[in-house]
Amino acid sequence: MNKKAHFDYEILEEFEAGLALRGSEVKSIKAGQISLKGAFIFALGEGLVLNNAYVSPYAPAGESPNYDPSAPRQLLLKKKEIAYLKGKSQADGLTIVPLSVYTKGRLVKLKFALAKGKKKFDKRSSIKKREENINIHRMLRERS
Repeated sequence: MNKKAHFDYEILEEFEAGLALRGSEVKSIKAGQISLKGAFIFALGEGLVLNNAYVSPYAPAGESPNYDPSAPRQLLLKKKEIAYLKGKSQADGLTIVPLSVYTKGRLVKLKFALAKGKKKFDKRSSIKKREENINIHRMLRERS
């Protein structure tokens, strides 16, 4: 899960896509060995690519000499969705941000969003709201 995405960006629209992976990468991801910290999605050729996502090598499979844990990985989407996202991401201030990776049956899916970057004052207001909610829950627990 990309915890900073909701703090740094205002999420406008969420999407789901498959990932083109190797067998050992699938096993590693199902074991929870993936990090989306610093990952981003960009358009490359006819598709979208997840870049800078770190997938740890699957230890029981042994060593892979040419394995790159942060290699770009192709997103599996329909052509209409790719065209829509490419158009939107080229609009001013919009970007595509990965949110989380999960399994759906035996498939590995990526949840990502079309987002707009927050300004510094927006981030401060987010922190203030979160602290207020924490204080409210603390007060409610003390009353009980």
